[in-house]
Amino acid sequence: MTRAVVFAYSEVGVRCVRELLAQGVEISILFTHADDPGESRWFGSVKQLALDHGLRVETPDDINTPQWVAEGRRANPDFLFSFYYRYMLKAPWLEVPRRGALNMHGSLLPKYRGRAPVHWAIIHGESVTGASLHYMLDKPDAGALVDQQSVPILENDTALDVSIKVAEAAQEVLSRSLPKLILGTADAQTLDLSKGSYFGRRRPEDGRIDWRQGARAVHNLVRAVAPPFPGAFTEVNRCRLSVLETRVDDQPVRHAADAPCLYAADDAWYADCVDGRRLKILKLAMDQAPVAPNTAPPALSNQPLVLA
Repeated sequence: MTRAVVFAYSEVGVRCVRELLAQGVEISILFTHADDPGESRWFGSVKQLALDHGLRVETPDDINTPQWVAEGRRANPDFLFSFYYRYMLKAPWLEVPRRGALNMHGSLLPKYRGRAPVHWAIIHGESVTGASLHYMLDKPDAGALVDQQSVPILENDTALDVSIKVAEAAQEVLSRSLPKLILGTADAQTLDLSKGSYFGRRRPEDGRIDWRQGARAVHNLVRAVAPPFPGAFTEVNRCRLSVLETRVDDQPVRHAADAPCLYAADDAWYADCVDGRRLKILKLAMDQAPVAPNTAPPALSNQPLVLA
C-alpha cells in the first residue's frame, strides 16, 4: 500500500485528502491547522475529515522542528503531499519521502507563484486560472509540473466563486495524476519561471480602494476580496465604507469631473471613476450595517461625495 504524510487545509485540502483516501493511500500522519475563530471559514474541516476516518492528526505551530521532521521519517512515507497548508515546508521535510514531495497550488504555474494566487489573478483581471500539482523545492512553487487543470474566471466571479472552482480542479488533477505517481509513470515538466510571476501575501488593509484606478480595476479588487474575505473599503467624510459588491455599469457618468465621486441615483449607489466609467455598488455598508441609498446617514447625505 502507498503511504503518505499529508499537510492540508482549506477546501483544496478537504477534497484532496478525500481523493487520497478514495484511491487507497494510507495517510500515516495528517498535519493541518487549528481553526481560527476570527476567520470567516467558508471551507470544510480537514481536521474533522481526518478524525472521521481515524487518522492521526497534528496541528503544530512550527512544523519545521527537528522533532516533527523525525516523526515524519518514522512514518516512512512514499510521498509527501501539501494541499493548501499555510506553512512553508523547509528542506529537511522534502527529503523525508522516498518517492517525492508534491504540492497543489491554486494557479496555472508558473503564473501566480506565492501567496493568495486566486486573489491576485482576479485583481489583475485574468480570465482563467487553475490548479497545478508539482514537485516541491526549497524555492516556493518552483518544482517540476506533474499536471494542471484550468478554470474560467467570469467577469463578476468573486474569490469565493473561483476558489471553489480551483478546489474542484485540484481534485480532478490529483484523481488522474495519483495512479501514475504510484506506478512511477507520471511525467514532470520543468517550469520556466521566467514566464511566470510571484506575489506575496495579502492583508485586510490591502482592500483599501485606490480611486486613481479605473472602474474595471476597482471592480476587480472588490470581487477579489469580497466576503467571506475581509472586503474592499474606502473612507468618506471620516467614515469607513465597505464596498462589498459592484458591477461595471454601461451608463455614462453623472458627474463629469477629474475626481471620482460617490452618489445615490435611481435607488442605487454609484461611483463615477477617473476613466469616465461608473460602478454600480450593489452592497455598501458602514460599521457592518447595510447603507441604503434612500436612507443615507448624515455623513453621506451631501452628494456627490469625492472619493480619494
